[in-house]
Amino acid sequence: MSADWTNVKATIDNEWDTSILKVLEDYIRVPCQSPHYDSEWATNGLLEKAMNLLIEWVKTQPVKGMKYELFEEPGRTPFFLIEIDGTTATEKTLFMYGHMDKQPPLLPWADGLDPYTPVLKDGKLYGRAGADDGYAVCGALTSVMALQKHNIPHGRIVIAIEGCEESGSFDLPHYINKCRSRIGDVDLVVCLDSGAMNYDQMWLTTSLRGVSGGVLTVQVLDEGMHSGVAGGVVPDSFRIIRHLLSRIEDPATGEFLIKDAYTSIPESTIKAMAAFHSLKFKETFALTTGMQSEPGDNVELALKNFWKPCLTVVGADLPVPAKAGNVIRTKTSVKLSIRTPPGVDANAVTVAVSNALEANPPYGAKVTYEPESAASGWAAPELKQWLHDSLTAGSQFNFGKDYAVTGLGGSIPFMGMLGEMYPEAQFVVTGVLGPQSNAHGPNEFLHMAFGKGITNCVARIVADHYLNRKQ
Repeated sequence: MSADWTNVKATIDNEWDTSILKVLEDYIRVPCQSPHYDSEWATNGLLEKAMNLLIEWVKTQPVKGMKYELFEEPGRTPFFLIEIDGTTATEKTLFMYGHMDKQPPLLPWADGLDPYTPVLKDGKLYGRAGADDGYAVCGALTSVMALQKHNIPHGRIVIAIEGCEESGSFDLPHYINKCRSRIGDVDLVVCLDSGAMNYDQMWLTTSLRGVSGGVLTVQVLDEGMHSGVAGGVVPDSFRIIRHLLSRIEDPATGEFLIKDAYTSIPESTIKAMAAFHSLKFKETFALTTGMQSEPGDNVELALKNFWKPCLTVVGADLPVPAKAGNVIRTKTSVKLSIRTPPGVDANAVTVAVSNALEANPPYGAKVTYEPESAASGWAAPELKQWLHDSLTAGSQFNFGKDYAVTGLGGSIPFMGMLGEMYPEAQFVVTGVLGPQSNAHGPNEFLHMAFGKGITNCVARIVADHYLNRKQ
């Protein structure tokens, strides 16, 4: 049976313009945050409210053979599981994944925009987390709904939506193990929490960096002292912090100095990155006027971003300048985020960083490094021919161009876990975050036309997955 993809596209596009747009606007309005950023998430009801908005939308969808369950356990974030029967029974499961928790937005936003006030402007839906990752359950379920409406068969499908991805997915292993028998034997994973390098074609993320990090604290005094009295005698704790950080990062070049954090880059990856020569990769970053990127062409920078480690100081307990007194403070703490390449053990990097920072403290200062949970990176297995063909056909039909591959400098902890659980599975890691969409940052938006295109491509993959299993 040949599928009429033009009618499927019309159905999906209409669903985006009406039903999906409305639920995402409601979702954006909820100022929920992931547990690491909201100490009262379990009692203020915001995470629960956002999840229930999406569940109420799911209940309205005319999908045959669908059942669902919301898991809520004391002290754990919510987890939502959808099971959809196949047109005919299949041994394998197509597993789709997304999340609905949010990181706090960076401020300020442009005039007329606000992180929790949805604004549809020039084909873009502005607001926090619409694209990261509130749309995921909508895109996943709509792809199945459209196939059923046009009598296109599909296999068994399970969709999982978690509530703590932005905090490292610490509850996800518990729920996945609890639901493992219901999920079944997975041979294809579709993750809708990634992005694209342009809005002109479908993009596949084939590698993810891991993350390690923690809080470094240097204490020099038991009580603060006037800088005029103690300066020149008592070493400043911030200066010692700078000295310690130079043990793990070259302050002039940004090169990460922990050898355990490096791996060799596959030749196939280097070859695939050649496509970045034709992209405006550097222009996707909001560099301030006059600021330059790290040295290198687009391909070199892409490989650095996807396959090399780097350090970012993401927080510090320094007083704000307007209220800072002439005092040598008792201590300084900084929060470190370290991105690790695919294939590198992020826990081993944590140990190496901790050893480097705490050894031989300058001046005998009290130095402590408190690691946070680490998550290793991931690289996808080589695509099978049927999946390559499906991706090509979907991208050509919906965008007029072949699909392309990229890496991701960030982490999706779930991918590594699934890769270990289902070593024979194929992976399609994609999403709607493209240039200037600015996840977590000011003026974040979801590109509506691109969201429709990705949903249409996913529908094609779901249908071809069934056909491949039936052959």
